[in-house]
Amino acid sequence: MLSKNEINHIAGLARIGLKKDKIEKYRKDLSAVLDYFKKLEELDTENIEPVGHITGTLNIAREDKEKDFAESGKKRIIKNIPETKDGCLKVRSVL
Repeated sequence: MLSKNEINHIAGLARIGLKKDKIEKYRKDLSAVLDYFKKLEELDTENIEPVGHITGTLNIAREDKEKDFAESGKKRIIKNIPETKDGCLKVRSVL
């Protein structure tokens, strides 16, 4: 079973506040989860093929193609921008 110090350390790593009255509950619950992982280690997975996901779907995406936007397309975009300077988009400083 995990110690109170280990629970506080894990809570600190997770950046969650942990009240003193909840430490014992988390100690039992987290210890039970870790004990279950020990049971899973006993399974024979020698002939099991690793799986990235269970749905079997493939990533279907379009091929990226370069498209000539031409000067007229750029002018249409710049026309919709609130502020420009010398043909460039002007934005407020972020730092």
